[in-house]
Amino acid sequence: MSGYVDCNGTQIYYQVRGTGKPLMLLMGFGADSSLWEKHVAKYEEHFKCILLDNRGVGKSDAPEGPYNTELMADDTIAVMDHLAIKKAQVAGISMGGAIAQSLALNHPARVSSLVLISTWPSFNNYAKTVYENLKKLRKVAAADDFMELLQLWIFAPPYYQTSLQDLKDGQRSAMGNPSPQTSSGFDGQLDACIGHNTVDRLHEIKVPTLITIGMMDIFTPPAFSEILHDKIAGSEIVRFPTGGHVHHWEDLKRFNEVTTTFLLQNQ
Repeated sequence: MSGYVDCNGTQIYYQVRGTGKPLMLLMGFGADSSLWEKHVAKYEEHFKCILLDNRGVGKSDAPEGPYNTELMADDTIAVMDHLAIKKAQVAGISMGGAIAQSLALNHPARVSSLVLISTWPSFNNYAKTVYENLKKLRKVAAADDFMELLQLWIFAPPYYQTSLQDLKDGQRSAMGNPSPQTSSGFDGQLDACIGHNTVDRLHEIKVPTLITIGMMDIFTPPAFSEILHDKIAGSEIVRFPTGGHVHHWEDLKRFNEVTTTFLLQNQ
């Protein structure tokens, strides 16, 4: 099942897969909900998975920004309301993890547990500069060159030793993409990432929380996840020693096992 929800004039696309307790799946910047596929193939055996295209990407509208994670959390609530979901588990990757934090903080009664993947509570000046630089480079780089740059940020060196051809195939796919993300969507989502700051409120999160991080992540370094772990009481953290920002793909089997176990134990 799939459809659209109107969020104050912005159409948000969603799809529903599987049966069971609801699980909201929130993707990172620049990516639509199809990037959850290798995880949903496992999750849908146990959960009713609701996948969103965040505002600014995929089949959802991409209005002019700026966006923020509170606004995008409200988009998620609108989808939950439309589907008559009172409470759900929430998993978010990167920007999706930042949205998940805002969801748990601003709508605490709607969240039963959290999985925060390769995410952060706030950016330091270095990370802010990286994301501002991505805005500049995307405007002048060819799509395949920009994809190669992103890959260098998000994949760890061990993956290059085993999967270089897959990475090159991804670059070619980016060049041939007939519907690339719009500039308004890309810049708006990066603004949401840059402006996200929940540090002073993380202690308010009381639901069971799992944090996963690749120890070779240079895009959202492990130190960001350690802050989340320190400030969210009772949270669990699982480290992937040879993983990067996308450790959830690089070590897919372990990631799916770890997250599925946590979700089943904290419905």
